Amino acid sequence: MYHPDSVVNLHKKILKEAGLEHIRFHDLRHTFATLALQNGVDVKTLSAIIGHVNSSTTLNIYSHVTDQMRKQAAEKIDAGIGAREAPEGDLPRVPSEDEKVSAAKAFEPFKGTRRKPGTGCLHQINDHLWEGKYAPRGADGKRIYKNVYAPTKEECEEKLQALIVEMKNATRSSQ
Repeated sequence: MYHPDSVVNLHKKILKEAGLEHIRFHDLRHTFATLALQNGVDVKTLSAIIGHVNSSTTLNIYSHVTDQMRKQAAEKIDAGIGAREAPEGDLPRVPSEDEKVSAAKAFEPFKGTRRKPGTGCLHQINDHLWEGKYAPRGADGKRIYKNVYAPTKEECEEKLQALIVEMKNATRSSQ
């Protein structure tokens, strides 16, 4: 009969001799579950192999998303959206370092369309007209919609700011 620590000690010895960093013996169980799911083993079967009563335990604790899983999911989504057939077993091409650098240089930040509550929103209607919207809630809980228009973004921003101050003062005086 072996001592319970025999397998753990043997595992540590193998890792040390191979020059690998220490990992817990139990981590091999997680690796097995992740690799099994990645290679197409269904969750119910894997749960039975591992000895879990509930397959949610296997999914929530023992399986981890790998880069290959992400790439395969992206390829499947692309195939569905693009209405083209996904290549069997092929993964998307990984861009080279030069392509990554040029893509990073081409990046331009995008200001979100949503603003913080109480600041209204601003958008361009056409090349010579901007609209600012502000919709606070009244005392009855219903929204009060107000709009301002201007030929430039800066002018519209100023008008919107004045409208917000005016409406906030009006609600304070009515309370």
